[in-house]
This record gives sequence, C-alpha cells and structure tokens, in this order.
Amino acid sequence: MSFTKLGLMPALLANLKHLEYQQPTPVQQQAIAPILAGKDILAAAQTGTGKTAAFTLPTLQLLLTQGEKVTSNCVRALVLVPTRELAEQVHESIRTYLHELPLRTAVAYGGVSINPQMMNLRRGVDVLVATPGRLLDLYQQNAVRFNQMQILVLDEADRMLDLGFAEELNALFSLMPRQRQTLLFSATFSGPIRTLAGKLLNDPVRVDVTPKHSAAETVKQYLLVVDKKDKTDLLLHLLASRQWGQVLVFVRTRKGAESLSKKLLAAKVSSDAIHGDKTQPARLRALHDFKAGRIQVLVATDVAARGLDIEQLPHVVNFDLPTIAQDYVHRIGRTGRAGLTGEAISLVSADELDELIAIEELMGIHLQRFDEPDFYAEHRLPETVLGVGSIKKPKKPKKNKAAAAGNIHLGDAFNADSKPQVVAIRQVPRLAVPGRHKPKPSNAKPR
Repeated sequence: MSFTKLGLMPALLANLKHLEYQQPTPVQQQAIAPILAGKDILAAAQTGTGKTAAFTLPTLQLLLTQGEKVTSNCVRALVLVPTRELAEQVHESIRTYLHELPLRTAVAYGGVSINPQMMNLRRGVDVLVATPGRLLDLYQQNAVRFNQMQILVLDEADRMLDLGFAEELNALFSLMPRQRQTLLFSATFSGPIRTLAGKLLNDPVRVDVTPKHSAAETVKQYLLVVDKKDKTDLLLHLLASRQWGQVLVFVRTRKGAESLSKKLLAAKVSSDAIHGDKTQPARLRALHDFKAGRIQVLVATDVAARGLDIEQLPHVVNFDLPTIAQDYVHRIGRTGRAGLTGEAISLVSADELDELIAIEELMGIHLQRFDEPDFYAEHRLPETVLGVGSIKKPKKPKKNKAAAAGNIHLGDAFNADSKPQVVAIRQVPRLAVPGRHKPKPSNAKPR
C-alpha cells in the first residue's frame, strides 16, 4: 500500500516524497483513514514504528480542509505528551510534515520561561504540543483557550497516567469541548489504562498492529551477566573492544547518571547526562550534542526513555534494569527505529533478578544471557522460567552447628559423614575463577 491510497492530500504527499517516505507503516495504514473519517482512535504500536506520523498527517489534513481560522490564544488541535523531550520531538516532526503549508504550531512545557510560550499563543495556534502541567499554567494565566479545539491527541497516554498526570488530565478534559475527535496513541496499554482510555473516546477504532509489550523485530536483545561492582569497567570494555560508535545508556537514578557520566569522562570517553534534575536548556544541549555526534555516550534516566528520536542509533545499553517493566520496552525502542537494525544490551547483576523476571513476563520472551570474558560474575544470576512469576534464589548451605559455635569456617570440602577434625582459620583465600583477573592475595598472617 502507498500513502496515496490512504486519502492524503497532494500537498502532504509531496512533503512525504521530499522526505523519502516510501511505504506507510502498519500503524499508519490502519489509523490514517479512520482519523480522516473523523473517528476516535485507540492505537497501540511499538515505539519507532511511525505513531507520530500516523496521527500528525491526518490531523494536519483535517485542519487544512475543515474548521475556521484560529483566533487569538486559541488552539485547534492539541497534542499532550508526558515529557519535555517528547514534546520537542513531536513538534519538530509536525513542522517537518507541514513544510511550507499555512498552519501555525507551537510547543509548551515546564522547566523554561513561560513568557515566550504565552507570546507564541497570542496570535492563536493551529497545533499545540504540550505537557499537561504547563498547559494548565497557561490556561490559568488566560494564555490559551479551547473553544476552537477540534482534535485532541494523547501521545504515550499510558505513560501520562502512570506518571501521575491523572489529576491534571481530568482538569484539562473538563475545560475542553465535548464535541471533539480524540486520538490515543502509545506503545503499551495495560488493561486498566485501556478501560480508562475507553471512557474518553466515542465509539473508537482500535488499532493493535503488534503484540502488547513487544519490541520491534529489528532490535536484537540480550543480557550480559556481571557483578554490580564491575558494570562500569564492563561498559568501558565493550566500548573499546567492540568499537561502538554512539551509545545511549540507561540508568535507574539521577545520581547514578551523573556518576557514570563522570567516570566515562575520566576514562576519556566523551559523555553527558540527561535527567530530571537538570535544567531544560542543559537537557536540550546534551541531547543536541549527542545528535550532532559531539559526544559518544549519553547517560539517561527514564525521563529519556520516551521522546528520544535519534537517527541510526545502533546501541542501547541498560546499565541498570528499570524498576517498571514497561519502561524496558520504551528504552530499547530508541534503537532499531524506522526499519533499521539495533542492539539492546542489558548489564544484569544478581540483585536485579526480580526486575528481569518482570520484564521477561511482560514481553513473553526469555532474554538470551552471555558471559563476557574477563568479567565472569562471581554472584551468578539464577535461571528464569516464563510463567513461574518468580524464581527462588538458591539457599545457602546450612552451617555445621559445632563449627558455628566456634566461629569456624569449613568451606565446601567436607560432608556431614566425614566428621573431620576442624582447625579454625582467620580468612579463606578467594579461589581463582576462570576468565577473571588473578585474585588478590590473602591478608591472613601466619599463626
């Protein structure tokens, strides 16, 4: 199927040709025509498969062909997103698809001055991309009105609800006209969120182009088992030995992002961090430098798991597994986009077993695991089994009562029947593990 058969107008088709878009993706094939027909949409599709174009192209056509000219401080189409980075990305995509077509656009999010955003809205805006909190701020300052709204789009709708935007969203919905077209797009929808989203829609067309909670087939996924203390050294080893180019590395905490970025810089690897504690200009600068190729490694928390669209990004590394399993899907969706191939490598230590089980259960797959030479983990990661829900960690062997009473360490050399004579020792030397560096010498002194 070609874009021509989807009913798009010649001006938009010309812009798509200029962008060298050849064939519509499955979500575009199934969503564009119903949106042009005025239907509400509930669409679930893998990240990186063209969701933004799926709602942007028909929305632009409807605005170009229907409705009155936008008036001061009004918006005709509103796209709500959960993060600043995603707001910038979606807005840039809209401007690209519009090219020179006569529609006004704007973007609004927190973390930066509100005054320029208020100025942009004075003449009215055909398409506004915004985060919920900043949009409420603009409304409370009489900078935006919704009486001309025709279309509402919630991009990453599940994430907005998961992040606690429910109160802001309910407040915004109460301000909007009931007669509107509503489009909900996301990579993942849990059952409760689907139910809640369904209440916002009027007889929606449901689009499910891929299995729930899955990643694109172009992304190769696997994990490397490693002790937690060795993760930084392993990452540096992978960067050097595999001659990786640019890499997006995800960590769990803001402090962890800063710490890892500093360690990489100390090892002469160009790096920067992006997380919620950084100002928006600093986050945008780090992202711009990464896209421009000025830094090799961008270390990010899950604030960047959605909304980063980086062309030809070959590798994503999960330095820490996410605490929310759904975030894994969005993290690895930063690579393998637009039909390109990519690798998603997770560095997993034994203390992340519960997170690994949750991810595998969510996606319905068993992630292949490997050991990297010279980084063989002393603390082994137990095997996982799909459908079990949890894996019991191996129990530690019981101590001999007599030995325990005398604070004596027997090691693993004896069994209960041999009843050996026990000699107390102060420290047990570490055994050499194949593939690891030589163990440190024991500090035990001769008796």
